[in-house]
Amino acid sequence: MINPIAAIQKYYDETVDQLKKCTWPTGSELYESTVVVISSMVLMTVFVLVVDWICGVAVRFITSGL
Repeated sequence: MINPIAAIQKYYDETVDQLKKCTWPTGSELYESTVVVISSMVLMTVFVLVVDWICGVAVRFITSGL
């Protein structure tokens, strides 16, 4: 049977080794990515609101009996 403490230690060591291989974004790259994500969210929110409003108007027109 494998010692659970040794298995956890091995997992931790391997995780640390893999994280050392990662390249982390610079501050400016992180800022630019954040701006892209937030602006995309705003545009998607506006799009959904407009489509929802149009669908609501269409449903009210259809169900009003005109």
